[in-house]
Amino acid sequence: MDEFDRRLDPYRPELLAHCYRMLGSVHDAEDLVQETCLRAWRAKDQYDESRSSLRTWLYRIATNACLTALKGRSSRPLPSGLVTESDPRRPFVHGGEITWLQPLPDSSLRRVEPETATIDRGSLRLAFVAAVQHLSARQRAVLILREVLDFSALEAAEILSTTTASVNSSLQRARARLKEVGISEEQVAEPSEAEQRAWIDKYLKAFENADVEGLKQLLTDDVIMEMPPMVNWFTGRENYGVFMDWVFAANGTQWRFLPVGANGQPAFAAYNLGPSGTYELHTLQVLTVTRNGISRTSVFRDAEVFASFELPAVHPFPGAR
Repeated sequence: MDEFDRRLDPYRPELLAHCYRMLGSVHDAEDLVQETCLRAWRAKDQYDESRSSLRTWLYRIATNACLTALKGRSSRPLPSGLVTESDPRRPFVHGGEITWLQPLPDSSLRRVEPETATIDRGSLRLAFVAAVQHLSARQRAVLILREVLDFSALEAAEILSTTTASVNSSLQRARARLKEVGISEEQVAEPSEAEQRAWIDKYLKAFENADVEGLKQLLTDDVIMEMPPMVNWFTGRENYGVFMDWVFAANGTQWRFLPVGANGQPAFAAYNLGPSGTYELHTLQVLTVTRNGISRTSVFRDAEVFASFELPAVHPFPGAR
């Protein structure tokens, strides 16, 4: 690794977070980070440190690579941002060819150099990343550069090769669109890690005991449950309880869990006792925890998602929760 590569390396985690916010895909984000570093290495003789910092220059390359990648692509939604609410008693409906938003493993961001790289974990929450999918690619870039990464209007204009007036106009439109879809800082505020762990421990214990009433007591009144690639989703404690009654009736009450981290939020892989007598990987579940309880459960059952989290097909410690 030469000196220039060593200078690039500390920025990879925050560039991955940036590309993920833009694209909503872990694998696409990883590819774009590789492309960004390759483009930077090829153009290293053209980099003028007196004109912009290395970080700004890298974000210019990464952002424009993302904008190119997004041309002609549809956004990556979650079910709750795509179709109207479902009845939990109705059959599942597969989304077909819809390309869904993917969760991001926290493990992919662990190697961060504090002096050079900063990652706003709150802006990685599934609810936020899902919300920016409602924006055009350009608005998405402006919002992230200005309000997540704290670049000035002038710096954002330099990164996007445009004017500050254009940046400010795009930012206003992006804010208005997010307000329409109901995303605000208050809605995504979360309690401390210790408080979150307490909520999750209670949730897993109730899940393990197939205690549907106990699960319902841990939820907010307006809790959302969604399950891509199915388009079905619903809100409210009672609907959640109806669904969990079905889960235990259809899949049994023998479960084990493997804690993981996703999007800076609590998450776990759920393993269900299969006919072979082993606990087999069933779903990855990402929870949003507020001070009033669990407000959202996003459940993923997708081989690509399982692979990105490196989840074993069989629970490695079946005797332990």
